[in-house]
Amino acid sequence: MNDARVRPLLHITNKNYSSWSLRPWVLLRALGIPFEERLHRFTPGAEDDFRQVSPSGKVPWLVDGNTVVWDSLAIAEYLAERHPGVWPADAIARAWARSACAEMHSGFNALRGQHGMNIGVRVAVARRSPELLADIARIETLWDEGLARFGGPFLAGAAFTAADAFFAPVAYRFRTYGIAPAGAAGDYAARLLAHPALREWEATALAEDFRDPPHEAELAQIGTVTTDFRAVPPAPTSK
Repeated sequence: MNDARVRPLLHITNKNYSSWSLRPWVLLRALGIPFEERLHRFTPGAEDDFRQVSPSGKVPWLVDGNTVVWDSLAIAEYLAERHPGVWPADAIARAWARSACAEMHSGFNALRGQHGMNIGVRVAVARRSPELLADIARIETLWDEGLARFGGPFLAGAAFTAADAFFAPVAYRFRTYGIAPAGAAGDYAARLLAHPALREWEATALAEDFRDPPHEAELAQIGTVTTDFRAVPPAPTSK
């Protein structure tokens, strides 16, 4: 049996890069659910270390007493069984929010592959593939639909829910790569980035002085970094 006096522990990795870690973290923070966090750096062989605790060998995973929950969507559902507000109270809005989360969780592969999350930089993109443009258009349509149907200011109504948590990394991606949705979708992206929980995450992300070479190499393939707001990595020590 879980000890209710012990806060659940969320295992995440670098906040600058990890969209999967952001989703449950910002959901917990936005809903005021007490938790602890433990950050693991991206390093060669990290998945082997993670697999000692996380069955998938990936972040995030949540440890709540004797229970281990992995995968961001499973964590959201686990939290929904224990805390109000993870999903909208209205059944129609709840069904829509779950569908939107599932689409984000399993789709938008071009956006993921070509515009990885890298919060602290701004990138001038020379060209976007048709597949990427289709993903961007679908997200804008989805955002416009949710805001119009449920009245905003969040995707499924007046309150921040898992639907907003799952699209929070997209708001960062859009800003990093200079994507500016028009109208309600653009206002929503700005609203997400201004949310106190996302501002807290971003401040910590910018303070990280660690660079993950594969993520940095992706930027060179996508375009040109025009601005880097991140803390400067420490100089290598001489031997």
